[in-house]
Amino acid sequence: MYAVDRMGSSVPYALTLLIPVLLAASGVSVAVAQEPSPALAAKAARAEQVSEIKLGYLRAYAPELALSVLDVPPRDEGVAGAKVGVGDNNTTGTFLGQKFTLDLSEIKPEADAVPAFSAMVSKGALYILADLSATQLLSIADIARDKGVLIFNVGATDDRLREEECRANVFHTAPTRTMLADGLAQYLVWKQWRRWVLVRGSHEPDRLFADALRRASTRFGGEIIAEKEFTDTGTARRTDTGVVQIQRQMPVFTQAFPDHDVLLVADESEVFGTYVPFRTWIPRPVAGTAGLIPSAWHPASEQWGGTQIQNRFAKANGRRMLSKDMAAWTAARIIGEAATRTQSADPETLAAYIRSDDFSIAAFKGQKLTFRKWNWQLRQPIFLGDGRSVVSTSPQEGFLHQFSELDTLGVDQPETKCALTAP
Repeated sequence: MYAVDRMGSSVPYALTLLIPVLLAASGVSVAVAQEPSPALAAKAARAEQVSEIKLGYLRAYAPELALSVLDVPPRDEGVAGAKVGVGDNNTTGTFLGQKFTLDLSEIKPEADAVPAFSAMVSKGALYILADLSATQLLSIADIARDKGVLIFNVGATDDRLREEECRANVFHTAPTRTMLADGLAQYLVWKQWRRWVLVRGSHEPDRLFADALRRASTRFGGEIIAEKEFTDTGTARRTDTGVVQIQRQMPVFTQAFPDHDVLLVADESEVFGTYVPFRTWIPRPVAGTAGLIPSAWHPASEQWGGTQIQNRFAKANGRRMLSKDMAAWTAARIIGEAATRTQSADPETLAAYIRSDDFSIAAFKGQKLTFRKWNWQLRQPIFLGDGRSVVSTSPQEGFLHQFSELDTLGVDQPETKCALTAP
């Protein structure tokens, strides 16, 4: 590479770098002007103006058991989705002077969430993605409000968080149990499979999902003609229930049911549900927490650009995207979208935009998603699938609504018990 001197002759570029050094060694005083290039100057200016937006991911975690080893949740479930979402935010933020970061904190289930929450806020996180129980989330909600912190619920499906215990500073990207149950019920009614029997577990989450299924049956014209509880006796699950024992017990357990179209299972606690399909007394389809399962996302979904997010997620994490990953990704992207549109990092400014009529988010679900203003639940379709593929997506054809067909899923505004106060 060559430089051109004042006389127009070419000089090796490396030699031009040595000239000041040689002159200085000869005792000649030389002043060298170090002018940055325009590109470097612009980069330096952007670096000085970068606005950092800190997200926190607070999760209650303990290794979970499942009846099938294939159903054991991955260690980074949810967290992986948040990381991909933050990465997507930074792709745009780089050009707009915004930098998004994510801080992870884990506590034990049912532990006090306040110390971990306070520690995250003290480090500057004003947007918290919460993967906590309903009780834990409520313990930090009012503290967050007083500190000007926004919470995004990415894990808890409890309806009470959107109803009796709703908070104006808590946004919900995870669907409710009623949304999941309604999505399933719509499909069963659309198929004209209206006569159902219900097997429910003995733990509180099982009872809550069973309540949601009963509500859905009344709402959409299904009929639960019989119910039975499967009591958890505290066995060691896989090790205490051999295949032969299961094969003999489950048909007997379901033998007394009257003729029906579908057997519904409410077993969020993973005690018996996996053992129901193909083992019932009457050969019937199974749905609920086993068989045909409603969810916020399905790892086999490829419609509406789903292949794009699935491939990007798999490349980053070595697995397919699950429902909690999608809820966390969506929460992170909501924050990023609001920050981009408002050119702000202020929680009040972002919250005002998220609550406005102008806000929507694209989440690979066939339509733009918005929040319900009466309880800040994100409207979203519900996927219905088995372990291999997406069978259908609700809301189903023919289930109409005067404002949004998505509001046929879950608690509608005339039904809500939420009385939001000012943030």
